Amino acid sequence: MKILVTGGLGFIGSHTVVELQKEGYEVVIIDDLSNTSLKVMDGIESISGIVPAFEKLDLREKGKVQDFFQRHSDIEGVIHFAASKAVGESVGNPLLYYENNVNALVYLLQELQKKETANFIFSSSCTVYGQAENMPITENAPIQVAMSPYGNTKQIGEEIITDTAKVTGINAILLRYFNPIGAHPSAAIGELPLGVPQNLVPFITQTGMGLRKELAVYGADYPTADGTAVRDYIHVVDLAKAHVIALQRLLNKKNLEKVEAFNLGTGTGSSVLEVIHAFEKVSDKKLPYKLVDRREGDVTEAYANTTKANTILGWTAQSTLEEALASAWKWEQKIRE
Repeated sequence: MKILVTGGLGFIGSHTVVELQKEGYEVVIIDDLSNTSLKVMDGIESISGIVPAFEKLDLREKGKVQDFFQRHSDIEGVIHFAASKAVGESVGNPLLYYENNVNALVYLLQELQKKETANFIFSSSCTVYGQAENMPITENAPIQVAMSPYGNTKQIGEEIITDTAKVTGINAILLRYFNPIGAHPSAAIGELPLGVPQNLVPFITQTGMGLRKELAVYGADYPTADGTAVRDYIHVVDLAKAHVIALQRLLNKKNLEKVEAFNLGTGTGSSVLEVIHAFEKVSDKKLPYKLVDRREGDVTEAYANTTKANTILGWTAQSTLEEALASAWKWEQKIRE
């Protein structure tokens, strides 16, 4: 079966490509290389022994999306990762996020609705919940007003998919990630942001390597145990495996509704300072950091209730926070050799 993975050379996308290939799927990757490198293909090949098909394509170019699907009419499923993903950046440049995250999704769905049936996995986010009132967060938690344009694009994306699925042959699963971290145990692929990292863990590992002078901890006055924001950090390989399981659910017609949503996390919340101290433990390095003002768009805490994914998908996160951080550190050291 041929599976399209958009953003397949990105952090989560590349790990999912590896897991798909491991299960025998033929993968086609679309990526515009705006936040990654073709070198990731070498990493994928070194792990799986397979070079996936690849097309450099900007999904905002509607005509090119149409042309792609005319040439690949035998695609059985789509896993859609391609999107801009930084909360802080989205606050400063909202139109980039609306264009990139919404238009691209619409153009993909316009092609998929032409098929009698289509299977679609959407890379969503716990940001759709805004600042949830109760922890841990279940899939039934009210969708609050988004705290950032990024979070809003994920809310809008879910609504677009749900509305479209009602009147087409599209079946979809919305995977609401919490905070993906870590790298493949081989250290052949991992998180490689271009420029200054927008996410906590690559900033931590780059600081550990001496590439950054110190880590900025945004907000020390949150109503949490140590005053820093709390998140649910999930190993990227665990996350990638969940995508394969969700895809198989659609391919095998096991879904009970046209659109289903699942939280993907560990179920445990960790503060920023706890993550820093866990990294210091696995790396045996002291990390320089400073406490600075809160960052606009950030919520106080978010961690998942994963009961639905555990019971219905039969999926559970396997790796601990320390194991995920150790893999991220191994990856950072390798790419700086």
